[in-house]
Amino acid sequence: MSDFTSNFWSVYVAGLTLLSILACLLLLWLTARKKIVSASDNTTGHVWDEDLTEMNNPMPRWWMWMFVLTIVFAFGYLAAYPGLGKFAGQLGWSTQSEYNAEVTKANAELEPLYARFASMKPEDRARDPQAMAIGERLFMNNCAQCHGSDARGSKGFPNLADTDWLHGGSPEKIRETLEKGRVGNMPPMAAAVGTPEDVRNLSHYVLSLSGSPHDSLRASLGKPKFAACAACHGMDGKGNQALGAPNLTDDVWLHGWGEAAITAIINNGKVNEMPAQAGKLTEAQLDVLTSYVWGLSNQPGAAVR
Repeated sequence: MSDFTSNFWSVYVAGLTLLSILACLLLLWLTARKKIVSASDNTTGHVWDEDLTEMNNPMPRWWMWMFVLTIVFAFGYLAAYPGLGKFAGQLGWSTQSEYNAEVTKANAELEPLYARFASMKPEDRARDPQAMAIGERLFMNNCAQCHGSDARGSKGFPNLADTDWLHGGSPEKIRETLEKGRVGNMPPMAAAVGTPEDVRNLSHYVLSLSGSPHDSLRASLGKPKFAACAACHGMDGKGNQALGAPNLTDDVWLHGWGEAAITAIINNGKVNEMPAQAGKLTEAQLDVLTSYVWGLSNQPGAAVR
């Protein structure tokens, strides 16, 4: 991570760039000064194929000046454009500003396409084939990297095709999640629970809440320890969507199942982040994407949890 937070590489590349240009200038100067002793007939004495003689003619001046001009151009370019570490260049050009201009232009061209969906309710958009086709493209470009192309997620990334929601599955809550992002924080709880044996017992009690295979004796010993978790997950273990605390009774395991996985989370905690999409997508795109995500778990055949 330090590679991205320190300025070592920018300084390194800038120094290497300047050193390369200066080395070319030095090489050009040294070769221009070097004199090769030649014979009286202006040859070097090298002959190939019996009659191919190497002459000692100097390099044409226009050729030399071409090298000089490329070096001057290099210094001018580095002064005008970003190329020396964090120096932005005198012209203020950047790939980010060019990208933003292209995005703005593209959004303006697409605005009439999204205008048709603006007055529709989220549930109605979810039944509109054109809106869902657009929503699928938005999902593939912005969400599939984490949640998968089928939206069923993977370890650490929620399944969006079932009815299990950490923060609520209404269109309003989904829209809020997409726009603002989410940060889930399960703090380390080992100190509050007690000894390592207490943590193991609590893990089995958590497993018992969903009817998962567990040691019933350990679960009974771990039940009193669950009081340390009840503030977020509730005494019944059904979670709290206002806090994003998972339901522990539904047999959905975001970060892995079994004694070892649960014990690790109790001991070490877990932090998950869903990045905000408001800076990447327009309001109209967020609306269509909201309907698409909502439709994944509200269509016939959606997995119920």
